[in-house]
Amino acid sequence: MEERRHNKKELESIRKNLRKNLTPAEAFLWKELKNKNFEGRKFRRQHSINNFIVDFYCPEEYLIVELDGEVHLNAMAEEKDRKRGEILEEMGFRVLRFENKMVFECLDSVLMEIRDNFR
Repeated sequence: MEERRHNKKELESIRKNLRKNLTPAEAFLWKELKNKNFEGRKFRRQHSINNFIVDFYCPEEYLIVELDGEVHLNAMAEEKDRKRGEILEEMGFRVLRFENKMVFECLDSVLMEIRDNFR
């Protein structure tokens, strides 16, 4: 398996900026995932893997959780997200994607799907 490069130094300022400026959906889900609150698993937010910055990452599970807002709802963005997901999956990660509105309207279902993807 190709060596993974986590949290590259050159992406640090971008990651910090993204953490300071979470979307409302990211902030809402982060309340559930932070401090090992969810099933005792450690999640990181705005974590980089190679040149990708993922919304949430659980190292113990090799699980990535991505939240998609309006900017992701067009053909070009969907294709880019699909390719990005394939690359991450080829590296051994599982990638879950949820629309922002799912986090607000169906949080229990989102958390259940995350839990169901634990090994």
